[in-house]
Amino acid sequence: MEIKNSQISELVTSYKDEMISALTTLVSYNSVLDESNPAYPFGEENAKCLNKALSMAQEFGLKTCNLDNYIGYGEIGSGEELIGVIGHLDIVPCGEGWATDPLKAEIIGDKIFGRGTSDDKGPVVAALYAFKIIQDLKIPLNKRLRLIMGSNEETGSKCLDHYVEKMGHVDYGFTPDANFPGTFGEKGMVSAKFECANTKLVDIKGGVAGNVVCNHVTVSVKKADLNYNQFIANLISYDIKYTVVDNDDLYVFDIYGVAAHASTPHLGKNAINYAIVALHEAGFEDEFVAEYSKLIGVTYDGSLLNCDFSDEFGELTFNNGVISMNDGVVCGTIDIRFPVTNTVEVVEAALIKGFVSNSIKLEIKGLVEPLFFEVESKLVKSLVSAYQNVTNDFDAKPSTMGGGTYAKGINNTIAFGGCFENDEDVHMHDANEFIKIENLLAQCTIYVRAIMNLLEL
Repeated sequence: MEIKNSQISELVTSYKDEMISALTTLVSYNSVLDESNPAYPFGEENAKCLNKALSMAQEFGLKTCNLDNYIGYGEIGSGEELIGVIGHLDIVPCGEGWATDPLKAEIIGDKIFGRGTSDDKGPVVAALYAFKIIQDLKIPLNKRLRLIMGSNEETGSKCLDHYVEKMGHVDYGFTPDANFPGTFGEKGMVSAKFECANTKLVDIKGGVAGNVVCNHVTVSVKKADLNYNQFIANLISYDIKYTVVDNDDLYVFDIYGVAAHASTPHLGKNAINYAIVALHEAGFEDEFVAEYSKLIGVTYDGSLLNCDFSDEFGELTFNNGVISMNDGVVCGTIDIRFPVTNTVEVVEAALIKGFVSNSIKLEIKGLVEPLFFEVESKLVKSLVSAYQNVTNDFDAKPSTMGGGTYAKGINNTIAFGGCFENDEDVHMHDANEFIKIENLLAQCTIYVRAIMNLLEL
């Protein structure tokens, strides 16, 4: 059955307004992690968003299933083999600095702005309509096709663990949560936290999530402990913006950096790091500040800890995304992404050895091995071929990345789309996240062709 790309594109375009409306609806749910109610493992808003997406799938004729408000899926087709398209409906916190309401998708020019438009609600909508178009075209289905939609990708992927435990793995799959023309490797990950009780800081608080470069931190110090003029001069030298409130015997500083995804910390400026180093270089005598400056400083590659590993596919990245102070104890998060040819044992050992401090105590919270597929594997080749077939772009090459996706949690799956190489930054995990309307439609066309290719395997 020969189907031309023009046929697919024509159908996709006919659904343009519906797709924008569906995305607008999903963006309206503030689906961030909330574990306060046992009936909703990741929060009531997450459950509502999941059920709304499942109702959309049901309207398109998919057989749907909600697995305990963890994750759900819609399915068409028949056969022993299963193709999975696995996206997520949860989001990172909206944070500050938005020019629009992040929970009200707003079209400005050729872009739709809102939290989740590119990560990952937009790609989920593109995949959902790909399933609809496959039915419209009456493409014979010799395998089952399942659109799997999770609610906890940003904060641990327990939703996918639950799915795999209940339903097993897929025979072929992709997650629309990275870049075209495909991602054949994902860096390994180490998550950790640190604590320090030896500090003269009165308070420190900043960051929205461990996997986001902190763009705003508030620091309170006693006036008597601070060389104010030197501290301000240091911030200015680093091109860091700030405001200050004179509060009796305290200075309260709001210090601003630039947010970015933790997998690309070089694209941001970590407000936590610059605030602490500026204090240290101003002569602020404090064990925590001194040790932090020595071990982390303003680096993002782990070099001060002697764990700056690299290979032909990339370099280690290091991010402290969140910091707070409780009962005089400073607590912070660490997010490390390490090269695909390393192992967790090697990186963990180097981190522990490098993080030698009498003041700061390190605790490893999670270890994830890298993901790696051969570029010539039939899964990678089939998906890259779909991208090339639709776009006629044979220059872009599949790559590895520092971000972690569902592909690490389920067999026979890689990340595929939905961002396009050399496209402008869509501000994932940052204020003013958006998706271009033309890219939303292009994703859908590519996903139809990708599923058709996987049906032929």
